[in-house]
Order: sequence, then structure tokens, then C-alpha cells
Amino acid sequence: MSISGGVTSRPALVRRGLALNYLTIGYNVLEAVVAIGAGLVSGSVALFGFGLDSVIEVTASGAAQWRLRADLDTSRRERVERTTLRIIGWSFLALAAYVILDSAHALWRRDAPERSLVGLTLLALSAIVMPVLARAKRRVARAMTSRALEADAMQTSLCAYLSVIALAGVALNTALGWWWADPVAALLMVPIIAKEGVEGVRGEAHCEDDCC
Repeated sequence: MSISGGVTSRPALVRRGLALNYLTIGYNVLEAVVAIGAGLVSGSVALFGFGLDSVIEVTASGAAQWRLRADLDTSRRERVERTTLRIIGWSFLALAAYVILDSAHALWRRDAPERSLVGLTLLALSAIVMPVLARAKRRVARAMTSRALEADAMQTSLCAYLSVIALAGVALNTALGWWWADPVAALLMVPIIAKEGVEGVRGEAHCEDDCC
């Protein structure tokens, strides 16, 4: 097992993984509070959906914490690995279902979100923070040969993609008044989310070099 060219013991990898997950959970709790609050105030589907994704990310990171804490017990490791992978997979699918329903509703009603500078700032910050965390978590997951932890790293990486997509939708509405850009941006999240969800539920999760 190695990270950045150095050999690392499994207990050390577990500790590093736990620390990264604590950071992820802490940031995503803050992200969820700000995004959901800003989404409710402005009526932004993309922002509210992004906040919900942060809640899902907390759930996924919590499952990853369980997986990491069970790692040194070889009799439990494989069972917890499979269960964690499925929990993360179902979390993806739940988010995909919500985004589809809420975005379709907004398009049907032609709801126009108000401008949200707080939301734009949060999305820009997440586009910077999430890729850094995702890369570090992916390195730990691969060193431990854990598909569940790779799925969690992909969830963190996906948070960066979602922030960029939502940022584009909110920015277009703020700059040009394109009310439809917000729910359309939210819908663009769905194929990525659903794909990861199906793979997780089936136990097929993986994380390519250019994705995380």
C-alpha cells in the first residue's frame, strides 16, 4: 500500500481516511445549511438541490466512516464494505429522484428564482474545496483497495461537478434572467448521479483517474 510513493500501514490509512471524512462531513454540514437556506430564500431549485446533495454527502461519508472503523476487523470488513457501497448507491438514487421531480415542477410552473450572491459564493467555494478532498480520499481508497471508499470519493468529486453545474445555472439567471437555466442545470446532474447510484447498488462502483 502506498500513497505518493511511500509505503503506509493500514492503520495509518484508516486514520487518514477518518480525518478526511471528518473534514468532508464538517464542510458539507455547513454547505447544506447555507445552500438550503439560500435556495429557500431565492427559490432556486439548483441551490436547494445542491444543499440536499450535501445532506446525502454527509450520509455517504457517515457510511464511509463505518466502513473505515470496521477495516481492521477482518471478519467484518467484507460485509461492511458491501453494505456501505449499497448505502452510498441508494443515496445517489434518492438524490436523482428528488432533482427530477423538483426540477420538472419548476419548469412546469415556470418558477423564476431570485438572485442569490450567497449561493454563488458557496458554489464557487465548493468547486475548489471538493476536488481537493476527493483526490485525497481516492488515494486512501485505492491504497486500501476499497470500492466502497472509492464510491464515497466519487460522491465527493460529484459534489464538485454539481457545484459547477449549479453555478452555471444560477449565474445565467443572475446575469441574463434565464429562469429555465436553474432547473435545467439541476436536471443535468441526474445522469451522473443515477449512474453512480446504479453502480453502487449493484456493487460495481469505481473511480476513474479523470473523474475524481
